[in-house]
Amino acid sequence: MIHEKRTALLPESQASLTTYVMENSPEMEPDRVRPAVIICPGGGYEMLSDREAEPIAIKMMSFGFQAFVLHYSIKPAVYPLALKELAAAVRLVRTNHEVWHVDPEKIIVAGFSAGGHLATNLGVSWQQPFLAEALQGANEEWRPNGLLLSYPVLSSGELGHQDSFRSLLADRYETEKAALSLETLVNEQTPPTFLWHTLEDGLVLAENSLLFAEQLRKFNIPYELHIFPRGGHGLSLGTPETANGNQHGIEASVVRWPELFADWVRWNI
Repeated sequence: MIHEKRTALLPESQASLTTYVMENSPEMEPDRVRPAVIICPGGGYEMLSDREAEPIAIKMMSFGFQAFVLHYSIKPAVYPLALKELAAAVRLVRTNHEVWHVDPEKIIVAGFSAGGHLATNLGVSWQQPFLAEALQGANEEWRPNGLLLSYPVLSSGELGHQDSFRSLLADRYETEKAALSLETLVNEQTPPTFLWHTLEDGLVLAENSLLFAEQLRKFNIPYELHIFPRGGHGLSLGTPETANGNQHGIEASVVRWPELFADWVRWNI
């Protein structure tokens, strides 16, 4: 397994990408290529949660997926720096698909909470000219083939998590938050999406996922949505492995989501 941190995704940022890559063996399908999952941890665009980083990468590897964790720019950095960093990370993985044994047409961007907003933002905006201009490349280089959204921040409307948008936009919050309400930006080129949320999430309401799924349906974008009945925000894997010091994050009802996601990748991506 290669485990390294690559910096300088963009000259104007300190973002880094940590790789969790399985090498091929002459004993086991030596030319194998695998799906890749690029993980964007949550943290309200104010911090990056370790609970939604390496443990998720290791879980993805257990399904035979190559995994990458993006340490993107947060407050005081503002939009669209993190979006450009994620686009650069997808391009890096696709460019190195032979070295990292990745199927270049099976690159999934995964986001948790505010990281879900970042992942989704690329999913609905990858084709936009401003990214091609900023990254000096072709939009197809950073096109995600799928999205994994875990209790994502998506809407900036009355049901949205406003603190995430304040951190993302700073003094542009009032004038630009509506433009980053991502359920309004779904289009025909949005990739297939796997979403999960909980009804008891009182911080980022399940309506974020429901509103987004409704728009995916309107544009005939394939999706799978799971709304689990119990559990608060930030559950990660829902196991003791990712619980915090006061045991928050242990919720048996959600622990099946990684297996559900893995099956979705195998059948749909």
